[in-house]
Amino acid sequence: MAQMTMIQAITDALRTELKNDENVLVYGEDVGQNGGVFRATEGLQKEFGEERVFDTPLAESGIGGLSIGLALQGYRPVPEIQFFGFVYEAMDAINGQMARMRYRSGGTYSQPVTIRSPFGGGVHTPELHADSLEGLIAQQPGMKVVIPSTPYDAKGLLISSIRDNDPVLFLEHMKLYRSFRGEVPEKEYTIELGKADVKREGSDVTLVAYGAMVHASLKAAEELEKDGIQAEVIDLRTVMPFDIDTILESVKKTNRVVVVQEAQRQAGLAAQIVTEIQERAILHLEAPVLRVAAPDTVYPFSQAEEVWLPNYKDIIEKVDKVINF
Repeated sequence: MAQMTMIQAITDALRTELKNDENVLVYGEDVGQNGGVFRATEGLQKEFGEERVFDTPLAESGIGGLSIGLALQGYRPVPEIQFFGFVYEAMDAINGQMARMRYRSGGTYSQPVTIRSPFGGGVHTPELHADSLEGLIAQQPGMKVVIPSTPYDAKGLLISSIRDNDPVLFLEHMKLYRSFRGEVPEKEYTIELGKADVKREGSDVTLVAYGAMVHASLKAAEELEKDGIQAEVIDLRTVMPFDIDTILESVKKTNRVVVVQEAQRQAGLAAQIVTEIQERAILHLEAPVLRVAAPDTVYPFSQAEEVWLPNYKDIIEKVDKVINF
């Protein structure tokens, strides 16, 4: 298997689906000749032509509307929102149109659209670039939200997303793009949407996370092991619909849970996950389900983001509370 960064795995997935299906189209701001701001589409326009990989105007609302029309005509659009903080301009297209199309048409039409977008903090971006806004889309029935944490998962999940007949938001954490390499098969493969992955097994506490917080959770688990605490780390991978069965199976084993997200406490997915655990498995819990999240403030300027963002020490603090409850 090849050693790839996450960005290389994403490019490989796009290339795979452009080869497999002539109806797959990749477009967005600067994704053509420039290969995107992070070079996720580098070389694809040269390989597949300007009619299948092309630049759009700087207009997210236009990108959203174009995607709806193309999907209705039988294409599989893969648009890019250059940074997810810019998604507000396309919210009507996503939540108001794409998510409702199958229901509205009585199953006559579908929206096989995969919206790719970078997000996430820790890389000192300007304002509106790093916000974790996944909760805005996850609250809309009809939308799937996928957030990989490894190169292997990124390729398999992106291929599955593009092949899905319903709209998918595929979010890519900027800090993970080139921070490490992992083994990725060079052949095509898929990972089932809606299926979590147990990244580390444990018996004392369950850590549920997604995106960059998976790696913070794994770091916390390593530190906790020094004190004899075995933490199980679950990577949601698909955050909506999330894999409640895998979570409950772990909870019944560990009896303690901490849910970790980068988004503000009032945002993200943690509150919904906590609620599902409490409703379905309260008799298996030895302590309240706790959350690790960012403060309920606007995302700070880059000088302060390291103080603002959750980290592995915050996770250890919450684990200590549930262990000693």
